[in-house]
Amino acid sequence: MKLFDSFISMDKVCWGIIGCGDVTEVKSGPAFQKVPNSELVAVMRRDATKAADYSKRHHVPNWYANADLLINDPGVNAIYVATPPNTHAYYAKKAIAAGKPVYIEKPMGLTYAECVEVNQLAAIKKVQVFVAYYRRMLPGFKKVKELIEQVAIGDVRIINIQLYKHAQENKEHMPWRVNPEIAGGGHFYDLASHQFDFLLFCFGPIKELYSVVANQAGLYKAEDILSVSFRFENGALGNGTWCFNSDQINNRDTIEIIGSKGRIEFSTFDFIPVKLITEKGTETFDFPKPEHVQMPLIEQVVNDLRGMGKSVSTGMTGAETNKILEEIVKKNSIKNKTNKKLG
Repeated sequence: MKLFDSFISMDKVCWGIIGCGDVTEVKSGPAFQKVPNSELVAVMRRDATKAADYSKRHHVPNWYANADLLINDPGVNAIYVATPPNTHAYYAKKAIAAGKPVYIEKPMGLTYAECVEVNQLAAIKKVQVFVAYYRRMLPGFKKVKELIEQVAIGDVRIINIQLYKHAQENKEHMPWRVNPEIAGGGHFYDLASHQFDFLLFCFGPIKELYSVVANQAGLYKAEDILSVSFRFENGALGNGTWCFNSDQINNRDTIEIIGSKGRIEFSTFDFIPVKLITEKGTETFDFPKPEHVQMPLIEQVVNDLRGMGKSVSTGMTGAETNKILEEIVKKNSIKNKTNKKLG
């Protein structure tokens, strides 16, 4: 499906946040105030006390405890949906119905079907949709993509991913991120979504995948360990293992992109230098963590809304990431799966 290509541009983007929780405190919220031609004018949270507190601390002029009031505020012309994934589509569709573009936290929706519904409504209403896969615009990740495009390691052969995090959950106080009814899956949905989105950005569509998915520790309902093999449409292969049930001593966060003439090594979540390893030796590229990690993408989204460029992260790209996650982890079964071909 192709979204409408021509939108009414804005002189200034006046944002309203639905769900001003932890993710908006540093990663994103302040960036809406600091980006040129952008302003955060309203926030909403169902807890009125917390909404008022956020408004005061971040110098936001308006706050609400009701999302409809924020969406229909005439001073708000763009909406940032920062609630848990099970309400992303619900609020996004409300904003789109009101004719206001949306910037949605990742993953874009609880299911791929929800993402499709959001994009279909956006096409009908001629409203833009963006998704907060901000790594596409971070300097370190842009460098990785640049090295690939410059054929710095020759032809890409295989991508290896290892993400291991120690179990931290307390059975009496489980975070919503490991509740599939709220998050879509467990830590895999929350973290691997960034990894697959970036790989899709670099290499294009994944056409075939095989996965083994299990819950070993029994701490929660969602998957806690996965092994996945996949093939991109361009012929490159990928392998990944994700483990969220081990000890801290085993924590690991690495991606290797191996080519015919070298390899690139980098981390998804730790801001350590990117390594380029070839027969000439090892070259490193250091990109420290920015104060507000979503700021480069938000600036690009603002420019897009103002008719001054195109964002690299849209509702269409966000939906494709959801599709991959869903193919790997089926909603109602945690079991071995084989030969899952993507059409």
